[in-house]
Amino acid sequence: MENVALWHERDISHSSVERIILPDSTILTDYLLHKTTTLIDTLLVYPDRMLANLESTGGLIFSGQLLLDLAEAGMSREEAYRLVQKHAMSAWKNGTRFRDAINADPEIRSKLSSQKIDLAFDLQRQLSNVRKIFERVFTTEG
Repeated sequence: MENVALWHERDISHSSVERIILPDSTILTDYLLHKTTTLIDTLLVYPDRMLANLESTGGLIFSGQLLLDLAEAGMSREEAYRLVQKHAMSAWKNGTRFRDAINADPEIRSKLSSQKIDLAFDLQRQLSNVRKIFERVFTTEG
């Protein structure tokens, strides 16, 4: 940004900025890589706590999948959004379980069977491609 003021001409003021920017950028990159490596190396993962955190939402984390499943079942996206949002907001405000409200809604039940609703709330369905994603990210192709 320091070079913008003199974009139309070249003088010594440009080179002074460039002499600082390149070394500073590489030092910052090295610092960020070091901090990230340390973070990853010392990261502690508690799967049981992670699952408890997911379950603490009462199923709200599955609202997006439910919306997609309703649209796939023939409900307009706008109508599906209205229904899902209504139940999600109610569950959030009242501390009730989102999944129970979905199971009790006749409009949703007319579009999705119990099995489809169970599938919408299936955590394994959401995680089914994690291994493929990790392989894609961490596999080097030569």
